[in-house]
Amino acid sequence: MRNLKRAFWGGLALLMVLWLIAEPAVFQSASFFAWRDVMVQLTGVIAMGSMSVAMVLALRPRWPEQWLGGLDKMYRLHKWLGITALATAIIHWLWSQGPKWAVGWGLLEKPARGPRAPIENPLEALFRTLRGAAEDIGEWAFYAAALMMVLALVTRFPYRWFFKTHRLLAVAYLVLAFHAVVLLKFSYWITPLGALMAVLLAAGTGAAIVVLLRRVASKRKVPGKIAALNYFPGARVLAIEAEVQGWPGHNAGQFAFVTADTLEGAHPYTIASGWQAENPRLRIIAKELGDYTRHLRETLRVGQDITIEGPYGCFTFDDHCPHQIWISGGIGITPFIARMEHMAARKEDYDWPQGQKIDLFHSTSEADGAALEKLAASAQAANVQLHIIINTRDGYLTGERVRAVVPEWRKASIWFCGPTGFGEALKRDFVAQGFPVRERFHQELFAMR
Repeated sequence: MRNLKRAFWGGLALLMVLWLIAEPAVFQSASFFAWRDVMVQLTGVIAMGSMSVAMVLALRPRWPEQWLGGLDKMYRLHKWLGITALATAIIHWLWSQGPKWAVGWGLLEKPARGPRAPIENPLEALFRTLRGAAEDIGEWAFYAAALMMVLALVTRFPYRWFFKTHRLLAVAYLVLAFHAVVLLKFSYWITPLGALMAVLLAAGTGAAIVVLLRRVASKRKVPGKIAALNYFPGARVLAIEAEVQGWPGHNAGQFAFVTADTLEGAHPYTIASGWQAENPRLRIIAKELGDYTRHLRETLRVGQDITIEGPYGCFTFDDHCPHQIWISGGIGITPFIARMEHMAARKEDYDWPQGQKIDLFHSTSEADGAALEKLAASAQAANVQLHIIINTRDGYLTGERVRAVVPEWRKASIWFCGPTGFGEALKRDFVAQGFPVRERFHQELFAMR
């Protein structure tokens, strides 16, 4: 999370600093309308800069994943940038339109404009002729983009519609990029700010075209076929076994996007199996959490073709601590199942520190006897100490309960996957006890909206 915040705030600070370099006389603006002009430019720069980076992140690039902590963290940054773009675009629109309304209502007096000096630069002259069109279509693109961004933030909005409408943001972005190129103050283009904006707008435009052509991560998609389905009614989860062709392999704890219905789009699932090249199968576990997953056991069938994209994520249990504490909540158990399967298969050729001890705490409100038996068998095969906490029977899992079971917790690392609120509560609890959460508390932010 630390690098995530650095990237977010550092990017905004860079835009602000470069804008101040390009506009050194900003604090000398003598009139309201002069101040309004520079504010329109500043908010436009921040809105389009944020939206451009968000558009690039929509391609699910691999190169920043390790530094940012995984694609799940990158999607959090994508969301922050989208919210920033929306907020600053609204402010930009208010700065642009508000004074016009005030003049119409008689609250402000429109400043008198003298004759404009002739424009010698042919490119600047071209931009001047395009200003009217850029303002008009930019305004309508703003309305469309704002609506789609708001819908993306409404979790009750069905995923299948979110999947379709969110792609249309690429069209709005292309229009807004034209709006930005034409209306950015022409003198900015020869400054470092202009160079950065040119790079961001070019990258965002390229990303938008890739999105519209439906080529996002096309080289990381492989065909698969459902080989088995196993439903656990007590836990309301469906285990899906799939045979895959051309899968590059994955580390336990990573996830993939699975498409079983092109109209529904790709859904992310943590892979709940280790990888064995001689037996190219993947297992995912889907919990009934929404309209789509609630009907999966009715719509999926053995032999059905699916598409799998990945792998993604950095929740891969890589550390050299003598003890690891695993904590899962509900469906968050899946990366730990994959890790235990990997460990059971590689007992003689292990790739983790010798003698490393592991305690797994699984907290759930829904108990399925068959599922818990399989979990216990997996833990035993991997030599993992399993602790099952059924909330309705045992109460909620707390940091205090974890520390009581693992006396050497100060030397351990903690790997958490589960509800965000549960993870944050545990993190605050361990921070209060002096545990170095920045270095040794690993949490997957498995929320793609």
